[in-house]
Amino acid sequence: MGKQHTILLVDDEEDIREFLSYTLRREGFEVYTAADGHSGISKAKEVMPHLILLDVMMPGIDGIEACEQIRKIEELNSSIICFLTARSEDYSQIAGFDAGGDDYIIKPIRPKVLVSRVKALLRRYSTRGDTENNLQVLDSGRLSLDRDRFVMYFDNKEVYLPRKEFELLSLLLTKPGKVFTRTEIFKKVWGEDIIVGDRTIDVHIRKIREKVGDDIIQTVKGVGYKIMD
Repeated sequence: MGKQHTILLVDDEEDIREFLSYTLRREGFEVYTAADGHSGISKAKEVMPHLILLDVMMPGIDGIEACEQIRKIEELNSSIICFLTARSEDYSQIAGFDAGGDDYIIKPIRPKVLVSRVKALLRRYSTRGDTENNLQVLDSGRLSLDRDRFVMYFDNKEVYLPRKEFELLSLLLTKPGKVFTRTEIFKKVWGEDIIVGDRTIDVHIRKIREKVGDDIIQTVKGVGYKIMD
């Protein structure tokens, strides 16, 4: 498997922590655990995990709020956050993506399926090390992205973007004026082996527009999105 990946599992149910951590350690992953949102944030700062499996429903700070706080920590920008939730309601998924999450897993989940999903997520993490792609500054007038530093500049101001928003905007900026279909965006930003809800792209586009305004990204109804050239 190459370099050992580090996973942080945050869940308030001890039996779930034990079961999932055992399953993942058996596959060769280095696994740390936390029992609530507060300790999860502290542990994330300490171990700098590649992947955070974050339960949504927890007492005190729930998974959504914990994700929001983690996404404000610059050193953890590259960490993938995947929510664990027993709820399949659309609003829960959208709230998770709004907070900066990358994916979600519905509990209960079979061990083989969990391992498969985790490996798929970590393959997405590994693509971040592609030097040829990262050493590139993409520019579109008032907006530029430095992929080496994972920073966005808008009107000469440094603006924070969660990882998936950055990747989506970066894709659109590679070819200003080109309409990227929803299928193309899913494949290139999330990957074919990642399962996300139908409204995921819409949520991320809306969050980007909140930061750069409505005139940068144009919606092409029934097709997809493009950066105005």
